[in-house]
Amino acid sequence: MKHACALLFVCLTAATLSASGGTPMTLEARAKGAQVVVVASVSDVQSRLVANESGDRLIVSQVTLNIEESLKGNGRKQITMQIEGGTVGDLTLRVSDMPAMAKGERAVIFLDQMTGGVLVPHRRGLGVLKLTGSYLTGTDIPLTRVKDTVRQVTR
Repeated sequence: MKHACALLFVCLTAATLSASGGTPMTLEARAKGAQVVVVASVSDVQSRLVANESGDRLIVSQVTLNIEESLKGNGRKQITMQIEGGTVGDLTLRVSDMPAMAKGERAVIFLDQMTGGVLVPHRRGLGVLKLTGSYLTGTDIPLTRVKDTVRQVTR
């Protein structure tokens, strides 16, 4: 029975957290692939216009995160991640596979460090799992299960 419940959880997690179309991205795969995994709340979002490596101008947001709990690879109390999208003046860029982040939101965040030390969500928008109370937003998956899964995979 214990194994059946565990299998059911893994199947539900994979189905719930999969990308639309393509191969599902499980919590286990995210935890293994990310360099940093934290539970954090957003304390600030600052958006600005930048030019990417191709010379295209786009809006990126610097999201300051207050770390509630570090699950993998981070010992700091506050970090900043960069995500594509945001608002500068009257101009807003929404990126379909990236979440918009707002002050006060909480999430489990899977991060990778890019050249120059910039932290970005692992696998783009799949690296941000927003929280509503103690559950992943829009699911019945409790934060405690997510934490346990990440810890088991990263031992």
